[in-house]
Amino acid sequence: MNTLGIGGSNIEAELNAISPRAHLAEPIQKEEFQLRIAKACVLMKAQNVQVIYLHSGTNLYYFTGTRWNSSERMVGALLFSNGELHYIAPKFEEGTVLDFMIVEGPVHCWEEHESPYQLCVEILKDNKVISGEVLIDETTPFFISDGIAKASSAFTLHNANTVISECRMIKSDAEIAIMQHVMNITLEVQKAAARILRVGISVKEVVDFIDEAHKRYGVASGSYFCIVLFGEDSSFPHGVKSPKRLEMNDMVLIDTGCVLHDYISDITRTYVFGEANDEQRRIWTIEKETQQAAFDAAQLGNTCASVDLASRKVLESYQLGPDYKLPGLPHRTGHGIGLDIHEYPYIVKGDHTVLKSGMCFSNEPMICVPNAFGVRHEDHIYMTNEGPKWFTKPMHTIEDPFGVSLE
Repeated sequence: MNTLGIGGSNIEAELNAISPRAHLAEPIQKEEFQLRIAKACVLMKAQNVQVIYLHSGTNLYYFTGTRWNSSERMVGALLFSNGELHYIAPKFEEGTVLDFMIVEGPVHCWEEHESPYQLCVEILKDNKVISGEVLIDETTPFFISDGIAKASSAFTLHNANTVISECRMIKSDAEIAIMQHVMNITLEVQKAAARILRVGISVKEVVDFIDEAHKRYGVASGSYFCIVLFGEDSSFPHGVKSPKRLEMNDMVLIDTGCVLHDYISDITRTYVFGEANDEQRRIWTIEKETQQAAFDAAQLGNTCASVDLASRKVLESYQLGPDYKLPGLPHRTGHGIGLDIHEYPYIVKGDHTVLKSGMCFSNEPMICVPNAFGVRHEDHIYMTNEGPKWFTKPMHTIEDPFGVSLE
């Protein structure tokens, strides 16, 4: 029996059937950025932290709404425990920084021949931070933290993760609403991608289709990433150098996502093009059971590590693994998601972060069978006061992976 919902259509028909829907999601508003700063300040005061340096990238955006990509020049902001923001940027970029700025604060500028690190130290001293700890955004390049350290021996630099991750791990209702919308879009793209498959189709054709389909839904940037693997290639979690074309009865693994209002979707679907053999069906079904076990373990008060352990217990009961051995699960069970595709918390042994309402993370305990195929079901969970909820429903059965018979 051929798999339901797989094949039977074509690229043109599927693209023409798509209507834009990205515009239906609301972006984060200025008031929420201000609430994030207020929460950070509460944490800072509780930890006796005077100031945090936020580097350009997702951490600067998260707290200030200012979009700026990291480069070889220092661009960021100092957040003081009283809530004041002081931006640091090259003089020639001042106008652009002001244009991108959402939460206001003075912009301190340095000319190309001057030291931004010395400027940073001067801003600290002008705001009565003359010595002690300065917390640094962990994504800050070493050359910047090293430059600050060398500019003054009065300060000791430490990781700001105890404040930043505590804020970012707990998503607001507005964040979850955007993520739900973008996950829904990518799931529909996954369904359409499955329908265009045919014998001989290339990975590039599928990748290009997925990119264009995301755009047709209104996501101007298209796919944020896309992994398409057929047959034996699917046993390599993140792909191969020279991907093969699709053959009948191949396992198909597609992992993709896009970005909407700065938040990321990330969904993997695995199924058979044609008819599954006994081993494909066995592993696919174990993967589904394993993913459900991780979901069931994701209860408020449990740790991230305990969710990973729940996955591995199921796999070991089928003589897969143990630990990271193959055939089995070669990586962590999941990762946090939000502004970054991989962020705190991580669903892995050793991460003793306690699950709380608002946390969002992937559930993807992939099974790799060397020299044969791999199966990864990836859906994401958001924690509520009542426990875990799915952003997208898991795959249905290997004969009907997208639940076409239920529609």
